[in-house]
Amino acid sequence: MKSVARLSAALALAGGVLLSAGQIQLPEPAKAFGTSVTGAFEGWFDNPDGSRSFLVGYLNRNRARAVDVPIGPNNQIDPGGPDMGQPTHFLPGRQSGMFIVTVPKDFTPQQRLTWTITVNAQTTSIPLRLRPDYNISPFRIQHDVTLVNTPPVLRFDESEQGVRGPAATATKPLLTRTVLVSMPLSLAFWTEDDGKYSSGTNAPIRNLPPPVQLTWSKYRGPGSVTFDKDKPQVETLAGGGVNEQFRGKGATTATFSEPGEYMLHVTANDYSGEGGGGEQCCWTTAIVKVSVTR
Repeated sequence: MKSVARLSAALALAGGVLLSAGQIQLPEPAKAFGTSVTGAFEGWFDNPDGSRSFLVGYLNRNRARAVDVPIGPNNQIDPGGPDMGQPTHFLPGRQSGMFIVTVPKDFTPQQRLTWTITVNAQTTSIPLRLRPDYNISPFRIQHDVTLVNTPPVLRFDESEQGVRGPAATATKPLLTRTVLVSMPLSLAFWTEDDGKYSSGTNAPIRNLPPPVQLTWSKYRGPGSVTFDKDKPQVETLAGGGVNEQFRGKGATTATFSEPGEYMLHVTANDYSGEGGGGEQCCWTTAIVKVSVTR
């Protein structure tokens, strides 16, 4: 990854600086509510079939409040949208690499997509472009012959192949479930990781976290979602130290306030932490689609 992209990502993670294609905006004063939400372009990567994917997050400047913005004029990615798999529920603060938008192999560096969000009568837009200095490697980071880091594997069935790396988009949920509005939905998961640690600063790891940490949140839906644990504990099945192959499992439950179609988002971070410590690797994302009925 080019140095300008790494620097921009590090600044964005450090305190609310917007990372976008070719533009860095200074942070606004923190506000509890009444301000804007802005998309954040993390970079783009090549897919095996020749297509490319943009990795995208956001900054919700309403530091004390999540914001819901339905797909439409106030939350659109164009051309081709307005719905290209982006969230409609925005958590407070900076959320890194939440989803991907895939474009065909004939999409050129001269073309762009634009994500426009209007919240509290404030409109922001960011371009998504194939800038060479924003070409990233979210599936594998190699610093030398001894350190190769990859994202965790995430499964919702112990026997399935699972997913590794950024995969979250509303257009392709990894799992589909149906539940009654009055019943908690159980969400079991299995995960594994190579136990490697890397960061953009190459600083030694301190206060060793769990090998894999999961964070659940609402991504889309008409009502509220309550998790018994939005950061559930991951039980160690094997490994558990730096450079040790790790396997683990865990579970959480989600309860929905009203019927309708929902999407839940999950991020699995390895030792490198949120945003990969500025590396744009190594974390895994997925979407669970839930139909809630009476």
